[in-house]
Amino acid sequence: MIYLLHIFILIGIYVILSVSLNLLVGYTGILSMAHAAFYGIGAYVVALMALNVHTPFLLNIVLAIVAAGAFGAIVGIPSLRIKDDYFIIATFAFQIITFSVLNNLVSFTGGPMGLPGIPQPIIFGLKIDSHWSFLILSIFLAVLTYLIAHRIVSSPYGRILKAIREDEVFTQSLGKNVASYKVKVFMISAALASLAGVLYATYITYIDPTSFTVDESIFIISIVIIGGAGSLKGSVVGAVVLVMLPELLRFVGLPNSVAANIRQMLYGGLLVVFMVWRPKGFVGAYGFRNKEEHE
Repeated sequence: MIYLLHIFILIGIYVILSVSLNLLVGYTGILSMAHAAFYGIGAYVVALMALNVHTPFLLNIVLAIVAAGAFGAIVGIPSLRIKDDYFIIATFAFQIITFSVLNNLVSFTGGPMGLPGIPQPIIFGLKIDSHWSFLILSIFLAVLTYLIAHRIVSSPYGRILKAIREDEVFTQSLGKNVASYKVKVFMISAALASLAGVLYATYITYIDPTSFTVDESIFIISIVIIGGAGSLKGSVVGAVVLVMLPELLRFVGLPNSVAANIRQMLYGGLLVVFMVWRPKGFVGAYGFRNKEEHE
């Protein structure tokens, strides 16, 4: 039972990450390789504040959201001048820089040794210290993220994001401030991703830079693509499938070293299959292969 609860908590974490990234990738048409960086910023902010300043959990969440949102603006601003492949490279660079800072600033982040002993959250006097309580917190944050994203994409603001995805120049010709919309959606996406970092850090009670690498960003992108870009439901489906898939390998009885390699092969194979034969993913509304594929 504990094992299943752990899997469900991980699904909740990746639902938050995939839904928040879908706002960028699926609804705005901006492919970012830096989502794991925002995930890590949320985790490190809550960990450092809890370990060094002993501030309450709810305040730490707010600080993590603000910090990630600020870095989201820093990453989003270059998107006003550079686009497509060049912007992907820019976000990739930010991801690498973030990892390097976390890995080398040993006196502050613990470096490769990470930060152990992160206090588990206390909310209104109730300590979250069991798998059941973390599952409830995970579900709450995942549902909250989903509802916020749904409210955004269903609003006039969301329709502008879709217009930017389809034709940025035409959207600007209609008098819309495209620059403002792009920076704001980056901030929102980064801020929501930080919630996953907060949940992960306090659940595992230990973090290190290896949890927030480029590979993690690629995995989150894979969830969005396979689940379906431009569909919040697709983000949920993708998270469930890609988190559960490697766990099925445990029942085959493969050694961990072999299972890890097969897992990467499965992810790569699924990406190829979906990009070629099903670019909209399971329930997506937007295909990466052809921008003509939309709702």
